[in-house]
Amino acid sequence: MIDEFKKLSPEKQQEVLNFIEFLQFKEIQKQQTLQDKEKEKQISFLEAAKKFIGCVDGGPGDLATNKKYLERYSR
Repeated sequence: MIDEFKKLSPEKQQEVLNFIEFLQFKEIQKQQTLQDKEKEKQISFLEAAKKFIGCVDGGPGDLATNKKYLERYSR
């Protein structure tokens, strides 16, 4: 493999090196994207829903204590 590389002109050798660098760059980007996705997944529900806390006025404070609401689920 190296023998074939050495047979190429200097310009073609540089193209091969550039292509290798490009492939390495793509691999680094892929790894960073995967790491970023994992970081996104690692937030708590509280953090994800923070902007919605307190946005609804009225209604029962806790549905678990509303006996009428829970009656239909016991059937």
